[in-house]
Amino acid sequence: MSVDFGRYQGCYGRIGFRTGVLLLAGLIWAAAAWALDPAYPLVDPLRTKPDLLHTGVTLPGDGAPVPCPAQKDFSLPLTLGEAVDLALCNNPQIRSSWANIKIQAGALGEARSAYLPAVTGSLGRTNDQIRYSDSRFTETNVDQNTAQGTVTWRLLDFGGRTANHQAAENLLTAALASHSATLQKALTEVIQAYCDALTTRAAFNAKVESVDIATNTLRSARSREEKGALAQTDTLQATTALAKASLEKNRAQGGYEKALSVLRYLLGVPGNPAISLPENLDEKAGENGGKALAVWLDETQKQHPALLAARSQLEAAQQRVEATRSAGLPSLGLSASYYQNTRPGEAVTYTDTKETTVGLVLTVPIFDGFSSTYKVRGAQAQVEQKEAVLADTEHQIAMEVIKAHADATSALQNLEASANLLGAAQKALAVSQRKYAKGAADINELLNTQAALADARQERIRCLAEWRSARLRLLASAGQIGRAAAVE
Repeated sequence: MSVDFGRYQGCYGRIGFRTGVLLLAGLIWAAAAWALDPAYPLVDPLRTKPDLLHTGVTLPGDGAPVPCPAQKDFSLPLTLGEAVDLALCNNPQIRSSWANIKIQAGALGEARSAYLPAVTGSLGRTNDQIRYSDSRFTETNVDQNTAQGTVTWRLLDFGGRTANHQAAENLLTAALASHSATLQKALTEVIQAYCDALTTRAAFNAKVESVDIATNTLRSARSREEKGALAQTDTLQATTALAKASLEKNRAQGGYEKALSVLRYLLGVPGNPAISLPENLDEKAGENGGKALAVWLDETQKQHPALLAARSQLEAAQQRVEATRSAGLPSLGLSASYYQNTRPGEAVTYTDTKETTVGLVLTVPIFDGFSSTYKVRGAQAQVEQKEAVLADTEHQIAMEVIKAHADATSALQNLEASANLLGAAQKALAVSQRKYAKGAADINELLNTQAALADARQERIRCLAEWRSARLRLLASAGQIGRAAAVE
């Protein structure tokens, strides 16, 4: 139902003058905005795009966003920082979440536009010919310029526009947080792949050293056998040890090539380039495992992007309920129109005429077949769903932080023990080699110390890998992983 509180028609009048003033004020406002910013009417007139669309996203602990596109000369070893830059610039999921920010910024602009008037207008040149079959009537042929303009402006509703605006702002906030979560996920994957490549290469290098040691042992055994200082069985045992070491080296090489393939895929670089890694193996323990679990959990609740996104989506769903309920309530709007020589769908006039109408329109929904009732119920169910999603997200992230913190604490304690074990095994092998060369030890003692050294190297590599992985998972689970924190 619509109620027209006031209407005036005429060629000239005070209401027509007021309408002209309103239209003129709108034109002046648009002209001033255009003068301040030439791209204002075309790019972002309602200022909905967040600054990071221009500056880029900065991860926690980083001083600047990742520069894209990233370039890399693959004739040189690939550093972790370069791997991170390439992966973040080429990841399709990151590009998709980036586009979602623009989509939500557009939805926010649409919500803000509901507060502004809408203006439509048209100009035309019309030829109106009328011919009668009865010759007693004179035919007419009229040429007229026509113009039509309308201004509509919603003045009052029961909170629908406000709720829609707040919901759009929260969805934009959720999109920003989701983009940060996607960045951290991609960052976690590429760093984990890089660390896996380093670990498998270290394992391969250890197996190569084991082959070298077994080769030297076999050479020494053959020399002593030729001199008659030992039986052939010692040479056969040394040969068996060398064959086993060669087999393990080949398997380690296959694992290293597989890890490089995974890393190459995550980098997203075309052309399947050959990747080489730096020779030095970072063995720093770091300090991220030193904070108490309660501190990690508290920081996670405050800044994890997945939790921020879930909370914003819940708030948006709550505001959608208010917007849906408001749609079934009355609204008050202003309508002003201007017609020259015709109205829409009507014939042109013979003489020049100008018509102006202004009205206040109260729209009262009376009955819509209970559609509004079920829309509100559906919106309320969406709130319940978002509440469950938030609770589930909080539970999962808390469990991940607890597990990652326990793993990081244990891995940090094992680093020193593995270093001591490796040092002791290296000294034991050196002693056994000297004793065997002088005939003071048999082949079994030498092979045992050789196997012990191989095991100690493997444990050292495993402990370093476990520390890197646990540290990375702890940062990622807490939502604190950034390029600088991961690379350091």
